[in-house]
Amino acid sequence: MPVVLWINIVVFITISTSFGICFRDYVNYEDNLDIPAIAKYFTTKGRYEEVNPHLIKDILAVNTSILPLPSAQCQPFHLTAIIRHGTRYPTSKNAKKMQKLYELVMSSASGKESWLREIKSKWRMWYTEDMDGRLVQKGVEDHKHLAIRLSKLFPSLISEEKLRGGFIKFMTSSKHRCVNSTLSFKAGLTELWAITDKEFDHEVNDALMRFFDHCTRFVQEVDQNPTALSEVDKFRQGPEMRRVTEKIADSLRVPYNTIDDDMAEAAFYLCAYEFAIKTVNSPWCQLFDEVDAQVMEYANDLKQFWKRGYGYDINSKSSCILFHDVFSRLNRTAVENKSGQQVTEAVTVQVGHAETLLPLLTLLGFFKNNGSITSTNYATQTQRSFRTSHMLPYAANLLLVLYDCGAGELRLQALLNENPVTFPGLSDQQASMPLYEDVKENYRELLQGCDFETECQLFKSPA
Repeated sequence: MPVVLWINIVVFITISTSFGICFRDYVNYEDNLDIPAIAKYFTTKGRYEEVNPHLIKDILAVNTSILPLPSAQCQPFHLTAIIRHGTRYPTSKNAKKMQKLYELVMSSASGKESWLREIKSKWRMWYTEDMDGRLVQKGVEDHKHLAIRLSKLFPSLISEEKLRGGFIKFMTSSKHRCVNSTLSFKAGLTELWAITDKEFDHEVNDALMRFFDHCTRFVQEVDQNPTALSEVDKFRQGPEMRRVTEKIADSLRVPYNTIDDDMAEAAFYLCAYEFAIKTVNSPWCQLFDEVDAQVMEYANDLKQFWKRGYGYDINSKSSCILFHDVFSRLNRTAVENKSGQQVTEAVTVQVGHAETLLPLLTLLGFFKNNGSITSTNYATQTQRSFRTSHMLPYAANLLLVLYDCGAGELRLQALLNENPVTFPGLSDQQASMPLYEDVKENYRELLQGCDFETECQLFKSPA
């Protein structure tokens, strides 16, 4: 049966430290043999549970104490949630790389190690090109569970009454993995409240959720520019990566020239996908120790930094259209709340990609290092704040919550992956939930400018 059809069936059945953030890391990977020791370095291929390890024991656990309110009067009246799609299959490009590595191991690798015997005698390459990034069952569950947790964190906003009343809006990228994630999020709520008599619409909007495709300057100067990622290329050909590829070649007993950086990445992804999709500690993981995994993580962080993050100004400016969409909605709901009207959009769920979230987080100033991360400063970047393993696992989410604290006082709280974050540039004692007016002042230049059409014009001089 074709993979595409299988995915549709699965979805159909299922649906009938820095910037004030603390990443909890108390799982003992050595004691839990089901979890690869290197799982916390899987970057954008990582599980959401590695960012929030308490979910390993209880996937629906929430801790409302992480939402400290300045006063008991503060009540939320709007939530915008920008969410990455759930766990997915490899893209066609990565499936090809993994197939090439598998064929090399099957034809040329030798040794008596148990993990290698397992690969050669039991493991079979089951990833195919037609899977091409489609949502897997774990991805369906990622969004269903997230929906339920958010309904527990914000019960007055994400409620059956609000959903039935049309006060919860859904928007998605046109990509199948995002549409199916959106359907799964809705299913989490309808199944929670046993709603069978009504369906809820969603809007497909690539202009907002795939803005990067529509920003000509980004496409020309970064995405399709072969020199834009020169720092990534230099690192992948540098001494740190060479040590990793040579160790893999030694483990497989194959010539050094057969294992390049693409092969190392394929092995790393095989370990990551097996774990994310099937919760299996794959024998492929034995090709890497923690030091190797840190190098692989850095290589991907470099790519994200230069292609979607702080490397080039247009990376973040390409998200101006989404930035203005978010703040115009916050302003609109703030006005409705202040005037005593019913807030027409209590919750907005916008499902996109890692490439949707990272430019927006960058535009807002989160996770900014002192200086760039480059091909030559790996050794000094072990404590970097720009770390995609923490920021962008599957189902990563940025939550912006507006509160009415009485006497006309409105406050805005930001959470990343359900953990409070402090807005960069705001240092007062209540920076985790600052006055909404202070947030707008903090981003005044962006609110007054940051015009998508202007920024994305090709003739604009590079910053």
